[in-house]
Amino acid sequence: MYVPPHFEVSDPAVSHDLIAHHPLGVLITQSEYGLNANHIPFDLEASASTHGILRAHVARNNPVWQLSTNGDEVLVVFQADDAYISPNWYPSKHETHQQVPTWNYRVVHAYGKITIYDDEKYVRALVGRLTKKHEESQPKPWKMSDAPRDYMEMMVKSIVGIEIEITRLIGKFKLSQNRENRDRLNAGQMLVEQGNEVLGKAMLDVLPPK
Repeated sequence: MYVPPHFEVSDPAVSHDLIAHHPLGVLITQSEYGLNANHIPFDLEASASTHGILRAHVARNNPVWQLSTNGDEVLVVFQADDAYISPNWYPSKHETHQQVPTWNYRVVHAYGKITIYDDEKYVRALVGRLTKKHEESQPKPWKMSDAPRDYMEMMVKSIVGIEIEITRLIGKFKLSQNRENRDRLNAGQMLVEQGNEVLGKAMLDVLPPK
């Protein structure tokens, strides 16, 4: 990924935070049949290794786990909010007319080594952790024990675990850091007014203090 210095995220904790809040990643693998991409929700354990460990599961019918060999290098792409930025939002445009449209976004690329776990105990524990994490905000959290035992056993047997030890993190937050402060300020405020508060506020947060 091309990352100009002004868009680079050097703090791993910032990249980890994006992954934690946007866990649906695109797992990109390569085999003798070519490239393969799968959209999978991941659980991140940031402190498990130098750069963290990602865990997930896929359907047994998904060939990705059979086409991957333990130790293969893979890439997982995580993306947060994104938005079109109109040149009309830059005050400098109305003076010089030397601005063009662009697109702002926040992404993290996690490279790592994959391990396949076709193991019922591993998968059951993984599903339990994922369920607890994503159900905790519900008024009445769903638990695996809510489903009939035989049904749950059948579902667990129908999936396979995936673990990726992250070896390299590349974060890119394109938030108009290469523009004048007044242009960045107005563009961020325009996004907030249009309802994209998360990305708009992220743009405003990177403005230098007054």
